Amino acid sequence: MPGRRIALIGEGMVELRQAADGSCRVGHGGDTLNTAIHMARLGCEVAYATALGDDPFSRQLHTAWAEEGLDCSAILTDPSRGAGLYAITLDAAGERSFTYWRSDSAARQLFALPGSGEMAETVRRVGALAFSLISLAILPGQGREALVSLARSIREAGGLVAFDGNYRPGLWEDAETAAYWRDRAIAVSSIGLPTLEDEVAMTGQATPEEVAHHWESLGCGETVVKMGSLGCRLPGGEMVAPLTRLCPVDTSGAGDAFNAGYLAARLNGESPADAARKANALAAWTIMRPGAIPARDADAPYRIAN
Repeated sequence: MPGRRIALIGEGMVELRQAADGSCRVGHGGDTLNTAIHMARLGCEVAYATALGDDPFSRQLHTAWAEEGLDCSAILTDPSRGAGLYAITLDAAGERSFTYWRSDSAARQLFALPGSGEMAETVRRVGALAFSLISLAILPGQGREALVSLARSIREAGGLVAFDGNYRPGLWEDAETAAYWRDRAIAVSSIGLPTLEDEVAMTGQATPEEVAHHWESLGCGETVVKMGSLGCRLPGGEMVAPLTRLCPVDTSGAGDAFNAGYLAARLNGESPADAARKANALAAWTIMRPGAIPARDADAPYRIAN
């Protein structure tokens, strides 16, 4: 492992969360952003690469991320676009649904903006990269090629590349296109973090063994298949289950928290099994509180990777 430094690439957005009384709380979120903030809280040096606008909401996001300890030097500014927006609604079981307004977000132009070359070089120097299928989904074709190429260059230089196959059908024209770019990303990644539910929806692969075989056959040797409340399957087939079964308050960001706990522990030199246990603990803490990035409290397991 290259050390406790990592860069994440993706889209951080304005979040609207509806309360029981019908009012909305304004916050921030996004899959790679959630992971980045959790990792910073775990003591990693984390750079976040994205693009924001020059509007008040974008400036508020930038400030909030810096206050969470993120290195924001790889965040570009698009003066003609703003930050994406999404709203979360929850059902009685804490399961979430999303409504998005992101078609004109600045992050879509990340690899086309002035300064994109410097941004990529900043990420390359960090020596470790994490991104997701959503990171690819929001980009046009040229941007997708640029992100895959950047990941390949980091891995070929001996760095770590982690990829989460986070599948949101509404961001893709069809499942076949999503699977094509997922496979391109798998092939340049050293750690894979697929979710079984996503893989079933995208390709019909119905078991964690099928998913792991597919990812490993494309060159991603350390593939950890996430299975929600059942825990995860490690390379080699070992299952690591959470310590207890919980009744979630809010499942938003559970997989992102798992990714953060796992990657932080692996960057700290811990074994995949120990990393998975810590990842389960952080995900469990997250789903028992509202929001994808809950406020720290006395029970927060951020000490686990220190």
